[in-house]
Amino acid sequence: MTGTAAPFAADDYRARMERAARSAAEAGLAGLLVAPGPDLVWLTGYAPPAATERLTLLVLAPGQDPVLVVPALEAPDAAKAVGASALALRDWTDGKDPYAVTAPLLDAGGRFGISDNAWAMHLLGLQKALPGTSYAALTEALPMLRAVKDRAELELLAAAGAAADAAFEEIRKLPFGGRRESEVAADLADLLRRFGHSQVDFTIVASGPNGANPHHEVGDRVIERGDMVVLDFGGLKDGYGSDTSRTVHVGEPTDEERRVHDLVRAAQEAGFHAVRPGAACQEVDRAARAVIADAGYGEYFIHRTGHGIGVTTHEPPYMIEGEEQPLVPGMCFSVEPGVYLPGRFGVRIEDIVTVTENGGHRLNDTTREMVIVD
Repeated sequence: MTGTAAPFAADDYRARMERAARSAAEAGLAGLLVAPGPDLVWLTGYAPPAATERLTLLVLAPGQDPVLVVPALEAPDAAKAVGASALALRDWTDGKDPYAVTAPLLDAGGRFGISDNAWAMHLLGLQKALPGTSYAALTEALPMLRAVKDRAELELLAAAGAAADAAFEEIRKLPFGGRRESEVAADLADLLRRFGHSQVDFTIVASGPNGANPHHEVGDRVIERGDMVVLDFGGLKDGYGSDTSRTVHVGEPTDEERRVHDLVRAAQEAGFHAVRPGAACQEVDRAARAVIADAGYGEYFIHRTGHGIGVTTHEPPYMIEGEEQPLVPGMCFSVEPGVYLPGRFGVRIEDIVTVTENGGHRLNDTTREMVIVD
């Protein structure tokens, strides 16, 4: 995880920490414990330089100032974070017990939300120091903590989406036939960086029968004329994510390939038009899935319709059956139905969509029609 270059000030981070503490209280929690990762970056602007076994933990609790517990050797870097002026630093030195430093900051009998990616040894250390405490995963306790984006965040997501679109417009001009998937994937990664991405999270290039695996690991298969090729790529630009999928064809497609592609495009359109304030997340999934099921391909749509995006490329909310969370203006997520025919080919079309006051707005604008490549 790298630090974000997003144009946020200390007051922005202060407001986020205050809102997070209020949300914790409303959820019946004594506070939040935030380990290094995307939540810490979003709340403070601080990203430790590398994963470390030394305890780093942001403590947020209603009615008390935020405190960031850090190893002494990393305290100077933490103090430089944009949000550092909105919190207090509490450092500890090697050889000392970090849990003894942290324990006085916590309600000894409280229940806390804790980062999903917190190290087990740190959680166990806190439980040993404070046996009366209990804990819940942060995404379980406050799944919508980062879900609603402000104007600056929406602008950054839009810029990331535009950069991914620019990469697609360039990759479609390059030859596919006769080249390995890994070569096209490397081109995609280079293009994302050329258009401003500091981090490339994935470049799926799934050709022919590999396209029937939604999370295909790029390999050395040589792309052949007549192949359908699923492209799914994204990463971080200025600290915010992109994620888009388009399916291209090497040479002229068969009637069936064109029919399946048109079906997925219609399903993606139906999912997009289901986006509106107050609708449940599952309604987006239902709308897209119904189109595919009605055409007889329901068993071949094998994943959720979408996931949230922000300072990570996958986060809540999720567009899936059973998710009754209502959509709220400012939420951003993918709409990405697909059809996967084992041993033959797959098709996926994906846009990032943000909820507006009266519907949805796409952050990806490249064509959703069948694209023929060489």
